[in-house]
Amino acid sequence: MTALTSFIGHLPMLFATGSGADIQKPLAVVVMGGIVTSTLLTLVVLPVLWGRLEGRVRGTGLDGTA
Repeated sequence: MTALTSFIGHLPMLFATGSGADIQKPLAVVVMGGIVTSTLLTLVVLPVLWGRLEGRVRGTGLDGTA
């Protein structure tokens, strides 16, 4: 929810046409891309990696429970 709010908050910078827009647009693109990337990593990639690593630990008995 916070990422969505930040993303929406940067939309005016992305579509700005006034003075300083040549500086604001690239910054908005980079920030919004980072927000999207970090959200995808948090919601998709990390849970998948966690599940795989947890399966390996449980399968080999490295967690202390043989």
